Amino acid sequence: MGFSSTTSVVCCSLGWKSSSLFLQFGLNSSCHTGPLFPPKRKCLPKEFNVACSSSPSSDPLLVKAARGEPVRRPPAWMMRQAGRYMAVYRKLAEKYPSFRERSETTDLIVEISLQPWEAFHPDGVIIFSDILTPLPAFGVPFDIEEVRGPVIQSPIRSEEGLKALHPIDLEKVHFVGESLRILRQEVGGHAAVLGFVGAPWTIATYIVEGGTTRTYTTIKSMCHTAPHVLRALLSHLTRAISDYIIFQVQSGAHCIQIFDSWGGQLPPDMWESWSRPYIEEIVSTVKNKCPQTPLVLYINGNGGLLERMKGTGVDVVGLDWTVDMQDGRKRLGGEISVQGNVDPAYLFSPLPALTEEIQRVVKCAGRKGHILNLGHGVLVGTPEEAVAHFFEVARSLNFDASFQDQPVEDSKLVV
Repeated sequence: MGFSSTTSVVCCSLGWKSSSLFLQFGLNSSCHTGPLFPPKRKCLPKEFNVACSSSPSSDPLLVKAARGEPVRRPPAWMMRQAGRYMAVYRKLAEKYPSFRERSETTDLIVEISLQPWEAFHPDGVIIFSDILTPLPAFGVPFDIEEVRGPVIQSPIRSEEGLKALHPIDLEKVHFVGESLRILRQEVGGHAAVLGFVGAPWTIATYIVEGGTTRTYTTIKSMCHTAPHVLRALLSHLTRAISDYIIFQVQSGAHCIQIFDSWGGQLPPDMWESWSRPYIEEIVSTVKNKCPQTPLVLYINGNGGLLERMKGTGVDVVGLDWTVDMQDGRKRLGGEISVQGNVDPAYLFSPLPALTEEIQRVVKCAGRKGHILNLGHGVLVGTPEEAVAHFFEVARSLNFDASFQDQPVEDSKLVV
């Protein structure tokens, strides 16, 4: 869809040392012939070794925006863009009711990851997985129960509990590497393939609390009652997550998002002590190995942490929908990219209202260093036609090239 006139959208109220074993999967080239989206994938792709560096000229639009390079329009994708709001996903979930099976079987991961790509053609295709997926690979088994969600039968709250941990065994997440390789081939250069991880503090909340929680009282009290145990756990998670990120990049991920989903549950001074140092260490380790790979940091409820998030060294700060985009840009400055931040509830609104909000967010973010996204994941029950409209509007946007060198607030947006 398109509009013929220039919009006038007002920006109002906006240890152990682990070794990484990178698996090589080889197969006859006949595995990848036929249509772009084959219905069944019975074989692994031919050998697809992705280096940590890439050629800037061939990078997808999303990668260029993440690095702050000039782009013709903001790239767009959605957190949780594959999931229960899609009828095709619900049908597949009926056949495979176990979430662990769906997220740990290569064919199913690829099929689910490509469902929104085939339907909406976003600029980013994120692997269908979970932040808890790598836990068994370093000694923390878990189950997912229908009502309670993730359950860890043996929470780690003592020095004795730490003995269960070991360096991450990347062979146990081989399906992640296989899936990323296939996704990289399937989308070609038409979109960025996105990997993701949980930040150490967020992963630790599950391991310490034994699952999901609304209060975080056990882990918060550990900051004072057993700080040495908690720091040892966080340090181990930092090493494991760093290796896991590098594994994802070498398997095909263009870009990695770090979810510190529950970092926003900490007061800023506690986040500074108990989350930031470990994220900084991950960023430093990954940048040393993969300097060209953009890293995105997202925290739910991050309004009080924006400047601190920038200080971790990531390339992109994801804003949740409670942060005004214009204010977020002012606070972060123009030297770092931003992602977000349309309220997911707008996808339940009339389509013209959704269009206006997308235009407002994009105009307030400016022409440089912005990845259009929601401020949180897609909500269950979201109309698929609204998601389609979101991406149609995103593709219709075009920055006025004559304002390439103007400040963010002076950029002109053409729809």
